[in-house]
Amino acid sequence: FTKFNNAREIPDSFIEKHVKLRGKVHHVTKYGLEVEHVPITLPIVSFLQRRQSSGRLMVRLAGLQMTDEGKAWLKEQIKPSHIVWFQPLRRENSFIDSIVRLNKSRFFSVSLNEEILRRGLGRAINIEGLQSNPKLYWRLQSKLLKAELKALRKDNEKEDEKRGSETEDEKRGAETEDEKQKGRSTGSETQDDKQRMRNNE
Repeated sequence: FTKFNNAREIPDSFIEKHVKLRGKVHHVTKYGLEVEHVPITLPIVSFLQRRQSSGRLMVRLAGLQMTDEGKAWLKEQIKPSHIVWFQPLRRENSFIDSIVRLNKSRFFSVSLNEEILRRGLGRAINIEGLQSNPKLYWRLQSKLLKAELKALRKDNEKEDEKRGSETEDEKRGAETEDEKQKGRSTGSETQDDKQRMRNNE
């Protein structure tokens, strides 16, 4: 039932066990999200907590480096008061590196870490803080790498389509030029025939 108002208040055991936490988004920052921790509590406890001063947790999206376009996309997707779930992987000073999930419906949620990479709005980097849990490390890291690979494949497909379109345009241009050349040749032959007919007359 405890409400965490800053990164130092989160127990080491929560981070070591990567306990999923719930939070209300207040701002999208250049590092990730500024989140107010919303513990799962009884209604009366929740009411009392709302009357207390509330701090903010600085949640960084683990395992990726966002582009400016990625930050803009994140601001479009997440509005203040949105509820997210974050799984803390590491604490670094005032930041909590996390896997962050956003509910899209009652039964469906997306990993923002993966979605940003899937859209080509960032690049995957090494996930820190999971040395003691290699199984979880490889599971999360492989998901991020697969998401990044999907974006790279899309970019390659677009590039191939662009090259194909340029090739078709070049072919059409060459065919048009051939037709013009044939037209000029035919016109020249017609003028020669007319000249020969005048000479024979």
